[in-house]
Amino acid sequence: MRLLHNARIHTLDTARPIATAIAIEGGEILAVGGDELLFECDRAECENMGGRVILPGLTDAHIHLQEYALSLSVVNCEVETKGEILGRIAECIHQTPHGKWVRGHGWNQNNWGGEWPTAVDLDGVTPDNPAYLTAKSLHAAWANTTALNMAGITPSTPDPVNGRIQRNERGVPTGILFEEAVRLVEAIIPEPKPEVLANNLKQIIADLCRMGLTGVHDFDKRTCFQALQILHEECDLNFRVVKSIPFELLSQAADLGLRSGFGDNFLRIGSIKYFADGALGPHTGAMIEPYVDEPQNRGILILDNEQLFEQACIAAENGLSLAVHAIGDRAVHEVLEGFSRLRAFEQERGLPALRHRIEHVQTIHPSDFGRLAELNIIASMQPVHAPSDMLVADRFLGGRAAYSYAWRTLVQHGTQLVFGSDAPVESPNPFRGLHAAVTRRRADGSPGSEGWFSEQRLTVREALKGYTLGPAFAAGMENRLGRLSVGFLADLTVIETDPFTCDPADLYHIQSTATMVGGEWVWQG
Repeated sequence: MRLLHNARIHTLDTARPIATAIAIEGGEILAVGGDELLFECDRAECENMGGRVILPGLTDAHIHLQEYALSLSVVNCEVETKGEILGRIAECIHQTPHGKWVRGHGWNQNNWGGEWPTAVDLDGVTPDNPAYLTAKSLHAAWANTTALNMAGITPSTPDPVNGRIQRNERGVPTGILFEEAVRLVEAIIPEPKPEVLANNLKQIIADLCRMGLTGVHDFDKRTCFQALQILHEECDLNFRVVKSIPFELLSQAADLGLRSGFGDNFLRIGSIKYFADGALGPHTGAMIEPYVDEPQNRGILILDNEQLFEQACIAAENGLSLAVHAIGDRAVHEVLEGFSRLRAFEQERGLPALRHRIEHVQTIHPSDFGRLAELNIIASMQPVHAPSDMLVADRFLGGRAAYSYAWRTLVQHGTQLVFGSDAPVESPNPFRGLHAAVTRRRADGSPGSEGWFSEQRLTVREALKGYTLGPAFAAGMENRLGRLSVGFLADLTVIETDPFTCDPADLYHIQSTATMVGGEWVWQG
């Protein structure tokens, strides 16, 4: 038995919100209370926490583990100018063998005024290597001519369904690929072997634990799942992962009889992941009204309500919930229409009302504010996107930006929120997300003391629930995770600064000093 005492414990349990001691045995919480536990648990191994703060273990409810691992091993393109990126690629070429792929991630054309880069730009620094750089949003990519040629992308190549090859005035591909068009190049890039990825993930998970995370909901694909299973089999997965299934594998998952929630406390099946549209940055998010700076463009609607309903029925009949990516207000509306029909279908067939979710809900039309709660659909959102995107949202959406990242409005309507980072799109550090949710400001304090559309700010408790109780509910684990209560799994995060009493600006700088999963320390500073 282990007893942690002399702590300020925020349990998120309404029956006892604050405690000073917690007893742990067999990976579970045995007791939560005060100094009396020192006498009641006299045979316990006591650890004096020195007055530090203990929170329930934090979960990132939307991350791409494989992509995040990759982003840390490729050229960092998250800089302010195209020239800086080309300089970094040129440096990388000196250590890259002839003919080998050069990879990068994080570029954003909006950083330098919105002008799209080209294959010709890259050709100047990558004459003998294929180069492929993913955008910060992961919904666009920049390839050089060698990579385009290897992928067979020519002026006569048609745009793939739900994708677009950017072309110049002569119809020649420029090197920029949107949405499904990125698969044309990605299909020829060697996939890491699961065993290699497993080693990478082991390191990444250690980093996530140092940030205070005890689990994630992962949205990468098959190789990532294989790698996670290798770690689990080798007893190296000391971290909780809810694993989504890509939409193209729905029929195989159904044939195998997989269901949402199958697995154990460390690795379990989540939802079938679908895409209804693209992203805000590359203007592929599906909008009801056009982008202000591109009046002919309403984005790309990948999945309408008819298509969603057709797929959702198959999933629901096989016990598989859906997680649907929807950024633009039109995409969100179409998904809600599809889910409305699905709820009726579930009821007619006597099926359980599964915990379906919409990923991002980045913009939403006022007429849809209350519909997620009415349909019991979870809003899986990423607070850290708001300060990152606020300037481009104002520029691209105009007055409609007021309906972006509308956390407060959704909470007032009774919507269940779960929070994540979408890493590698943003940092998976949960305290940066907590800061964004509470302040709607950047680390430097901009755009001002009240934050961007301050009426959408959350309280610390509301925001913290998005990283604890919310993800536990979405995973069907609300009776085991999300709060510090007797019988719950002993997952917790230890910090020095109390988020409930500190200056909200300081939330950004909070760091974990220790992280526990299942009663064992997985990180101690």
